[in-house]
Amino acid sequence: MEKKKGFFAEFKEFISRGNVMDLAIGVIIGSAFTAIVNSLVNDVIMPVIGIIMGGVDFTGLKFVITPANGDIAEVAICYGNFIQTVVNFLLVAFVIFLLVKGMNSLHKKKEEPVSEPAPTEPSEEVKLLREIRDAVAKSDK
Repeated sequence: MEKKKGFFAEFKEFISRGNVMDLAIGVIIGSAFTAIVNSLVNDVIMPVIGIIMGGVDFTGLKFVITPANGDIAEVAICYGNFIQTVVNFLLVAFVIFLLVKGMNSLHKKKEEPVSEPAPTEPSEEVKLLREIRDAVAKSDK
């Protein structure tokens, strides 16, 4: 009979499986990578695009529905932040695409079958030994 595992023993077995650990590492690296891409977009790419478009700062772009009035805050649609987020997403997706494409090409190189060399013609010694073997076999009959 199989002994029933306790809750913590089951959890320990689950958490120590390779898939869960790989996923955890992927999430950690993904969040660090997102911070890098956000910095690239916010600090490098968007200022250049802003200069090209006449000094426009995308984060400040908005459509004001109701202006601020006393204690009432402004109501606005901040489409500049949306543009910034879309650019971030496109860059992250592009870099992930390049990584996956690179990994796939590495896997294809590993999977390519190695062609076996064509069989070579037997040497003269092997041919002579075969003739001797065949002659001995004929004489024994």
